[in-house]
Amino acid sequence: MREIVIRAGKVAIRARLLETPTAERIWAALPIHAEAKMWGREVYFNAPVSSDPEPGARDVINAGEIAFWPDGDAIAIGFGPTPVSRRGEIRMASPCNIWAMALDDVSRLKSVHAGEGISIVDANGHDA
Repeated sequence: MREIVIRAGKVAIRARLLETPTAERIWAALPIHAEAKMWGREVYFNAPVSSDPEPGARDVINAGEIAFWPDGDAIAIGFGPTPVSRRGEIRMASPCNIWAMALDDVSRLKSVHAGEGISIVDANGHDA
């Protein structure tokens, strides 16, 4: 199983990749370094990959699902309501591809601030 570590500020979240075309593209692009952006209770950041919406892409996700936002070529991690959420759901701006599952509590990302460095690396320290 392929695992990654997402680091932002003082937070590190481990995640396991799913078997999807988007996961393959992101794995091949590792390591990824960017600047964190915030949208409500969502951290997102630009990624050097593109992907069309996959079958099953959706705009409402569950905490712990790591998403790729095709409309913005960005990785998005929702951990609570966003500006378009209804009744506490985690709603993205438009349908996203779910490409990984967090192994740690994504609510820890609430301590991350816009502009902080964020990175994704192979959890085992290997080049992808």
